[in-house]
Amino acid sequence: MNYRVIPFLVAASLALAACGNVKKEASYPDPTEGNDKTTYSTQKKDTIWGEGRTLGDKLWGEDDTDKDAGGSGIGVNSFLWRASLDTVSFMPMASADPFGGVILTDWYENPATPGERFKLSVYIMDKQLRADGVRVSVFKQSQGKAGWKDAAVTDDMATNIENAILTRARELRVSQSGGKL
Repeated sequence: MNYRVIPFLVAASLALAACGNVKKEASYPDPTEGNDKTTYSTQKKDTIWGEGRTLGDKLWGEDDTDKDAGGSGIGVNSFLWRASLDTVSFMPMASADPFGGVILTDWYENPATPGERFKLSVYIMDKQLRADGVRVSVFKQSQGKAGWKDAAVTDDMATNIENAILTRARELRVSQSGGKL
């Protein structure tokens, strides 16, 4: 018999024997327990945020005094978010992230000015409805013989779009509050 195999067999036997006395503690309910889905769905579950808490719950020390948030589950101010979507809705949307507060449009060419196209990046910076809560970046390209080339954009173009978003956000807030601020 090969004596080099004996230590390995002893170690494997001890490892298997140690597994026999392990108690299984269920931290989550077993979906097979009970015979209806209601029993399983109403059982209390622990999460990494604490007992019964989920990702959307308010964290410790937060209060419900944030009236400008608009009462939505998104990560930014809902009035600014909705107003941004309304304002840039004429452009094709490339992506929209309501948790990060980023809206990216695709290139838009106005039929009235062929050979010139625009692209926007809208950033919502805060959970409150504030004048500095939204930033817009405007990109412009002009078409030449060699194709599309980047072109300069006036500074007031981004500011005008930001002001249009803020005006629409105020309108949405006033309409939701029934005309009261």
